[in-house]
Amino acid sequence: QVFGCMRKEGLQVTVLSTCPVADYKTQESTLTLPCPFLKALKTKEFKEQVCCPLLEQPNIVRDLPAAVLSYCQVWQIPAVLYQCYTDVIKLDTVTIEAFKPLLSSKILKSLVKDVSESTKILKKLLTANETHSNIYI
Repeated sequence: QVFGCMRKEGLQVTVLSTCPVADYKTQESTLTLPCPFLKALKTKEFKEQVCCPLLEQPNIVRDLPAAVLSYCQVWQIPAVLYQCYTDVIKLDTVTIEAFKPLLSSKILKSLVKDVSESTKILKKLLTANETHSNIYI
């Protein structure tokens, strides 16, 4: 429905997603992997350089990120998915920091005023969110 309201000419889509590191398929033990880590998946039309290694087979993406990327592939919209594999259940600053290399990408660079302030801003946002989500306070 969101794409139905947008012009497809000149559109480029970037999807950020997280999932458990246990979902990552690899020959090596996931215990030796540096968590969190990023993998990318892109449509044929996405011509820019990705900020991390591509997702290897037989790994899959599911749910809303997969639906968005599939839609973009079918409609020939340049799109990239950055999947963060993490070992925590609740989103934290360490997991969000894994996305930091994307701030230097061509499409996201214009959205960021000062990268050095990003860590402080993220901590403030997550701290504010934690107080609202804790039912025991």
